[in-house]
Amino acid sequence: MKKALSKLILIYLLGWKITGNKNLSKEKVQKAVLISAPHTHWFDLFLGLFVKGAIGFKSNFLAKEELFVFPTSLFLKYYGGIPVNRSSKNNLVQYIANLFDTKKEFRISLSPEGTRASVEKFKTGFYYIAKTAEVPIIMITMDYKNKKSFISDPFYPSEDIKKDFEYIEGFFSGVVGKVEKNSFRVD
Repeated sequence: MKKALSKLILIYLLGWKITGNKNLSKEKVQKAVLISAPHTHWFDLFLGLFVKGAIGFKSNFLAKEELFVFPTSLFLKYYGGIPVNRSSKNNLVQYIANLFDTKKEFRISLSPEGTRASVEKFKTGFYYIAKTAEVPIIMITMDYKNKKSFISDPFYPSEDIKKDFEYIEGFFSGVVGKVEKNSFRVD
């Protein structure tokens, strides 16, 4: 039901295409960190839900705990939302990495920019979560200009963070977000 509804909304009503590795659910990628960019608008959450729904790939996502009030909390939890206290000085990287250890199947979707504003460098939290949990990173573009979402093959972080970030940030080069001026810009 979710898959059919997501395809109907994303592909037929909104006119989007999904390209790249659409077989993630068939490949049995049990655990992964999914990053999607650019994140420039609140609608990106829904677009991401439609993309993952259309390919039949389950994942959780983080959202500020203030959003988890009735009735929105029902929707957010149903689609895998995990409330986060952003003002707390907790070790979020370790907390999320530990979630991978407690579950047979777990994927977390994150925005590598950490904000909807324009950035020139991605934050590193998603990377350290993947390294600590020893899981791959799957990159997903949200290209509003071309109405296309491209999904990468699983990428395993190496011991060279600089080289890895050149590859990861390069993957999103030229992708235009809903608010074009806030799209990720590679140096």
